[in-house]
Amino acid sequence: MNKFIPFIVACAIAFVGCDESKISTENKVTANTPSVEGTESRTLANGATVTWIQDNEGKKFMPRELFSDASDTLYESLSMLAGLPASVSTFLVKTDGKYILFDTGLGAWGGQLLKRLAALNVNPDSIGLVYLTHFHADHIAGLVKNGSAGKMEKVFKNAAVYAGKVEYDAWMNDIPKSDLQKNIMALYKDSLHLFAFGDSLPHGVLAMDAVGHTPGHTAFQISNLLVIGDLMHGYALQKDHPEINSNYDMDKAKSAESRKRIMQYARENKLLMAGMHLPPPGFAE
Repeated sequence: MNKFIPFIVACAIAFVGCDESKISTENKVTANTPSVEGTESRTLANGATVTWIQDNEGKKFMPRELFSDASDTLYESLSMLAGLPASVSTFLVKTDGKYILFDTGLGAWGGQLLKRLAALNVNPDSIGLVYLTHFHADHIAGLVKNGSAGKMEKVFKNAAVYAGKVEYDAWMNDIPKSDLQKNIMALYKDSLHLFAFGDSLPHGVLAMDAVGHTPGHTAFQISNLLVIGDLMHGYALQKDHPEINSNYDMDKAKSAESRKRIMQYARENKLLMAGMHLPPPGFAE
């Protein structure tokens, strides 16, 4: 048995302010007809294309137990007793002829990213930038694959990886059971770039403070797309009740504040939100 897979599974158990006036956008989003299962593409105001990629197999539902902040009355009013529709998702942006990947999904722990990329005729070696919203396993495990003798190998050999310094420092120094995170960051150390909230990153990507789910949880804006990471685990519930957290949120007070602030920012600027756990096809307006 490959030593890497149980290592990923064991580590995966642990997953549980910027100047926002810097970017102005036109309010334009064009939906493109999907041609690959588990994907959907949209054209953004700046002409870039964003493709939602479903990383999980089949359907996914978030259980009621994940939202202990919600009263039974509120939850039952949704009439979704099987759970809240969700996904594990990544987003691929093509801009200026370059590919940018936002988060990398589950990897060896059931991830479908490489299969979907192949169906889209995108070679992992052609991806030049990877932006990470945070370091939970279902967002970074796709950076690596099984190598010889169970050793990790890079999936995105030519990519520069961008991670928040606050998030990086927390997982490297403070958060327990973080061997997966430490090993992946060590593997990519020569191509790793740490940013601060408010930084303008390559291809006009703005890094935004979305802390709470994790210490350095980040949202990213590019044109009129706002990648919100794990701001919402149960969209059907949290879109109208942003004060409700999931039990995966490490700091619930900060998570609720970030959710309210960023959702308001998206509404005011008419942005398309792309969320890693939004129900298919991963977008919300």
